[in-house]
Amino acid sequence: MESNQKSGWRILPVNGDTGMAYMGVNNDKRLFLKRNTSPFLAALSIEEITPRLVWTKRMTSGDTLTAQEWLNGRNLKREEMREKRVSDLLWRVHHSSLLKKMWKQVGGCTLTPADLIDKCYLELAPDLRNHPLISKVLKALKGNQPQLGRSNYEVCHGDLNHKNWLLSDEDKLYLVDWDSAKLADPTLDLSMLMCQYVPRTEWNQWLTQYFGHQPSDETQMRIVWYAMENMVEMIEDHHRRGRFHEMNQDIVKLAAIVNEQDYYKINK
Repeated sequence: MESNQKSGWRILPVNGDTGMAYMGVNNDKRLFLKRNTSPFLAALSIEEITPRLVWTKRMTSGDTLTAQEWLNGRNLKREEMREKRVSDLLWRVHHSSLLKKMWKQVGGCTLTPADLIDKCYLELAPDLRNHPLISKVLKALKGNQPQLGRSNYEVCHGDLNHKNWLLSDEDKLYLVDWDSAKLADPTLDLSMLMCQYVPRTEWNQWLTQYFGHQPSDETQMRIVWYAMENMVEMIEDHHRRGRFHEMNQDIVKLAAIVNEQDYYKINK
């Protein structure tokens, strides 16, 4: 993207020259610019989940350019992901009728447990697919898929890495980078966050913080299902990147979850 010299704006790449995200600078004014962002961004801005949307323009190339307010701040630290403000913001995402309505209007994708199982089988390397524990887990996941009705699916972020949480200098928390969003069982997001950032011994406490009450047995079973599926995805990712130490650590974590859940034991 070239700088607009006539208007006085300089366009600088953000996080490397990826060709998608930029900072627009004009004297003391700054904007966060991104190409081809979903129209869904407007709803996120209205709900104050992402920084404010300033404008959207169609470029001569046919691309869509969006501008959001530039906020000085930082990403959350790993240990901060357990905080109540994180679970509170995630609750707002999962219970926003506006987000759900807009997601359907823009034709956003829906992800079911069966879709996740198919994805696992397709992406897993043969040696992982044949690993005794992973093979048993995949069989258990396929035979015990959550039965939450489609009408109860909500907008999920789908990539709750701590780097996608922006804490502004004014202490306002935002959730950014919605490229992996989908309509799904909200426990998909919850399990993803807990697998990465919440010790297993604190899961019940974190879930009570999110729901405001003790989660039902059925909800906890869905959490465990998505947690195991997410662990398999993380194992596959580490294997593909050659990070075998991290992969083995995740296999140990997966084994611990399986051993706690009689429901998922295959050879009972």
